[in-house]
Amino acid sequence: MPTTHTTRRQWLAHTTAVAAAVTLAFAWPLAAHAAPVDDAVTELQHDWEVIRYQMPAAEREKRFEALAAKARKVSEAYPGRAEPLVWEGIIVSTYAGEKGGLGALGLAKQAKALYESAIQIDGNVLDGSAYNSLGVLYHKVPGWPIGFGDKAKAKELLQKALAINPKGIDPNFFYAEYLVDTKRPEEAVAYLERALQAPARSGRQIADTGRREEVRQLLDKTRSK
Repeated sequence: MPTTHTTRRQWLAHTTAVAAAVTLAFAWPLAAHAAPVDDAVTELQHDWEVIRYQMPAAEREKRFEALAAKARKVSEAYPGRAEPLVWEGIIVSTYAGEKGGLGALGLAKQAKALYESAIQIDGNVLDGSAYNSLGVLYHKVPGWPIGFGDKAKAKELLQKALAINPKGIDPNFFYAEYLVDTKRPEEAVAYLERALQAPARSGRQIADTGRREEVRQLLDKTRSK
């Protein structure tokens, strides 16, 4: 007959095993759910980079139109996740830039709503990319009565993105671009230099290479003034 000590030890071992099994039962679906959305977002990200930096200019509008439709399906497949909304917004806003004209304003409004939805879920997601991209929209889109552009709002959002990711290439570049466009080129230089020194992003070689070239071009333009 087992002793009390042996029985207690067996009970503890059984309880620990049950607790571990319960933990795995709850953790496994979460891990399984996280991987597909991450993979889908990474695919959108890569497709955007290839079109943006490696496709001929004449092909980009149609490619981004198709990619925007694909991004919409990803956002719908993962409701409540901010990452797909951010990347759908980036794709739609880039498509707007390629399209131009009055049709672009409707797309810009669509991208704005996507970024705002992502921020409501998690404003810090993807190193503050939603704040950064929304700030770019407020900077680039015409103001009233044509559009919703607002330089003060753009500054607020771009600075918020910088606070979240102070060493990132994108927030430094886009804030520098804002400073140049608002007639403060001498202030922009420090941010452009910081953008060039930004750490490489894993799996983002195409985007990093393309963005660094844009940084260099703006830095040369700024220094020549």
